[in-house]
Amino acid sequence: MTGNLLLRGMIVGILAGLIAFAFAYTFGEPQVDLAIAYEDQVSAAAAAASTEPAIDEPPLVTRETQAGIGLLTALVGFGAAIGGTFALVFALAYGRLGGLGARSTAALLALAAFVATGLVPQLKYPANPPAVGFDETIAARTSLFFVLLALSVICMVIAVLVAQRLWHRYGAWTAGTLAGALYVALLSLTFLGLPAINEMPEGFDPMVVWNFRVASLGIHLVLWLVIGLGFGIVTERLVERPRARLHAAA
Repeated sequence: MTGNLLLRGMIVGILAGLIAFAFAYTFGEPQVDLAIAYEDQVSAAAAAASTEPAIDEPPLVTRETQAGIGLLTALVGFGAAIGGTFALVFALAYGRLGGLGARSTAALLALAAFVATGLVPQLKYPANPPAVGFDETIAARTSLFFVLLALSVICMVIAVLVAQRLWHRYGAWTAGTLAGALYVALLSLTFLGLPAINEMPEGFDPMVVWNFRVASLGIHLVLWLVIGLGFGIVTERLVERPRARLHAAA
């Protein structure tokens, strides 16, 4: 059954990637174009003030390719990967979260995944369009983002394990509330321990940054929303029929 779940998870992930591409192309790419236009203006002004002749090098990948087939390939591949991973996590979690059915389990796991991997890391280190941030700090910023991402996932796993232990004893509401409070407390300590980064260039339109960050968060939301709802629908009969037979036999 695990192989069947994995296949369905990857298919749903591909669908999520396609829908996320439509969202990103509509709302995210215009902000990237505005940021690139600002970057070109700064480069042109620097070249005009310089005494050295400017050297125009053709880009390795055109902007049309980046915003089109490149973005599509990245999101579909990413969607397939996280869809498959989600299916494996679902296989481990199903039946261990109280009496939740397939749809409820998938929705709850997708919500936890969105919070841990999409929302929380961007609260501390939000996504930035081109021209925001210094070239020499790219490695440090990337490392800090992935450190926070890993710690957020670890904190979420701890919170889920705590909720699972408290579920049968105190009920779903109390267990969820206490686990959520624990997650927030652990993340608060994590946020305090990690350095802040603010590298907004002078003269850059803050609305472009805001709109880009909203679009970036929206891509994560679309991905996990489609995976959470879609996976629950396509796997409900597959996993609940054997469960019903087992209860009937008992």
